[in-house]
Amino acid sequence: MKFELNAQKRTLQGSGASRRLRRADKVPGIIYGGTAAPTLIQLDHNPLLLALRKEAFHASVLTLKIDGVMETVLLRDSQMHPYRPLVQHVDFLRVDATHVIHQKIPLHFINADISPGVKLNDGHVSPAMNEIEVSCLPQDLPAFIDVDLKDLEAGHSIHVSQMVFPKGVKPITHGNDDAVVVSISVKKAVVVEEADGEAAPPAPAAAP
Repeated sequence: MKFELNAQKRTLQGSGASRRLRRADKVPGIIYGGTAAPTLIQLDHNPLLLALRKEAFHASVLTLKIDGVMETVLLRDSQMHPYRPLVQHVDFLRVDATHVIHQKIPLHFINADISPGVKLNDGHVSPAMNEIEVSCLPQDLPAFIDVDLKDLEAGHSIHVSQMVFPKGVKPITHGNDDAVVVSISVKKAVVVEEADGEAAPPAPAAAP
């Protein structure tokens, strides 16, 4: 999925200038990274809010059209109003098509309903992570990564090393840690053992 937003450069800074922008349905933002100096920008609020509600927007290479000039970026941060659906500020990172980028990608767990652990053992899918950090060139960045559970049995797990990544995409792991991504757990049956000896006689009926 491709995302393109219009933006304009801004020169005024400070909380007062930001408040005036928000009253005009604009969102202050900044673009940084690369060899160029940081650029202060402003964007229309509603198109940005709609884009932020899409999962893919947070894990895609984006195009900002800044006063007619195209800039390729990644979303790095967005600040929301504490209780209203208002975007307060956004940060973008410049990307270069020839340089590897690091980005967190959401995981989609598929075929859970036909996995042996769920279908045969009434197991429960327990994700250990909902996103994973990867490295790749910007053009290879996926919007999400599928984790196929069709062969996963109860009591078993899928580790990062067992995942299938798109061509050119590699997971970023810490040391030799092969982290668990998802598992299927089954509730243990509660066994009530009877005490040794004869059962206690029933209590006498209450007098009429």
